[in-house]
Amino acid sequence: MKSTKHKYTQDINLRIIFSITLIAVMGVSTITPVLPDVRADLGLTNQQTGLMIVFFSMPGILLTPLLGILADRTSRKVVLIPSLIVFALAGFVIFFLRDFGWILFFRVLQGAGASSLGSLNSTLVGDIYLKEERSKVMGYVAAVLSVGTAAYPAIGGALAILGWHFPFLMPLFALPVAWFVYKKLDNPEPKREGGFFTYLKESFRNIQSVSVIVLFISSFVVFIILFGGYLTYLPLLMNDKFQSSSFEIGMVLTSMSVITAFTSMMLGRINRRFSERTIILIGFGAYVVAFTIIPFITHPLLMIIPIIIFGFGHGVNFPSIQSHMTKLAPLKYRGMFMSFNGMVLRIGQTTGPLIIGSFYLINGHLTAFLGAAALALIMFVFLFYLLKM
Repeated sequence: MKSTKHKYTQDINLRIIFSITLIAVMGVSTITPVLPDVRADLGLTNQQTGLMIVFFSMPGILLTPLLGILADRTSRKVVLIPSLIVFALAGFVIFFLRDFGWILFFRVLQGAGASSLGSLNSTLVGDIYLKEERSKVMGYVAAVLSVGTAAYPAIGGALAILGWHFPFLMPLFALPVAWFVYKKLDNPEPKREGGFFTYLKESFRNIQSVSVIVLFISSFVVFIILFGGYLTYLPLLMNDKFQSSSFEIGMVLTSMSVITAFTSMMLGRINRRFSERTIILIGFGAYVVAFTIIPFITHPLLMIIPIIIFGFGHGVNFPSIQSHMTKLAPLKYRGMFMSFNGMVLRIGQTTGPLIIGSFYLINGHLTAFLGAAALALIMFVFLFYLLKM
């Protein structure tokens, strides 16, 4: 492991981690602004449209922990390079498709390629950087992630002016990232000590601590709220209620991510004032407030109020959860550990549109967003009593 006291701009490993992070969020963030256009062009319902997110997320439920085990037992590169290539090519194929069934098929393949990316980037942070520096580095990674989720909706919305399928050209950027991982990534690799079943036994023993389980549940709820309430149903609400265009929706999503990026960049300073437990509680409290406000907004410009609140909450919440997890995971089990967390995230990402969609069926957008607020409130109470750090 190395110190981060040198200039970050000179750290090729950190640049590669940033690049992997940007690819990891590309599969959803670039297409959310075009969901209304896909719905209209292909004659879909809201629930069918949500399957664009669901089918992308599904493979990660099974593959993420398996790929984490493979990364521990072989090397990080053996998993990362093929994953990036599959993500790029499967996403690119969708550019040419107009049949919804085939689109969903290649979304599954693209999701399979993305399965390891969102966990192995955090694994690399834990591998390369000293324990006392990980919170700061994870804040920078979260900021880059937010820059991606900020830029991608705007780029996707702009490309959608040419046609809803044009954002599917973006995955090709994963190919040069795969080359840099192969040529330039310099990371310590775990040593294979003992047999495979001993490795599994020790990995699961680490995962079964109360602190880890609480953090897993936190990640799960965060992704239900993010991918169900925010990334799926907010664009649909804006289109249905305000007749917002794909570009306008993209700009709203971008503004949230800018707030998240700025907040995550400040996480090192925030950590000096507040404990990680307090920060995570603040994050879930912000989710409650934001999603309670959203269905009562009467003008699209006023949407900036809940967006700022949500962006701040997410900017402090998610990187704090991830950072604490890397501290709990030993190097030789970290790939499996963080990939198991990635599986939990994928379950939240996959079920999020379905869970929030079930709230939507009760009374439309009102119950969809109040349902998301209720989930955040339940999680706040749960963490208040059970989260110990």
